[in-house]
Amino acid sequence: MEPQTLQAALAEYFAPWVQALGLRVESLDADSVTLRLPQDEKLSRVGGMLCGQAMMAAADTAMVLALIHRFGAFRPCTTVQMNTSFLKPLSGQDALVQARVIRSGKTLAFGEIDIRGAEDGKSACRASVTYALL
Repeated sequence: MEPQTLQAALAEYFAPWVQALGLRVESLDADSVTLRLPQDEKLSRVGGMLCGQAMMAAADTAMVLALIHRFGAFRPCTTVQMNTSFLKPLSGQDALVQARVIRSGKTLAFGEIDIRGAEDGKSACRASVTYALL
């Protein structure tokens, strides 16, 4: 699958407010997709820190794209569970959101997401997710 295919999926399958995050497909490999979340004052809180809500939305979006990459096409799904740990503030730089599919079966898929600074490479947020495949 090409990065352009996943980039097009952002416009096709996600709500306008998710598209407004400005996510861009940065790279993909056999089992993961990495998105870039540009630094934006509209997504920041006091002190220029990227807000947790933006990170969680980016993580959820990245995992859906990782599932599209895994299956070779969009497959309807819904988030069942997301466990998120915020490790440190992220400010003054874009975020890289790497979603990795750990396992996918007939009805459930499991994944992990790492959000790190694009400049310093330090993890700011980790999430584990479960999706119901519809």
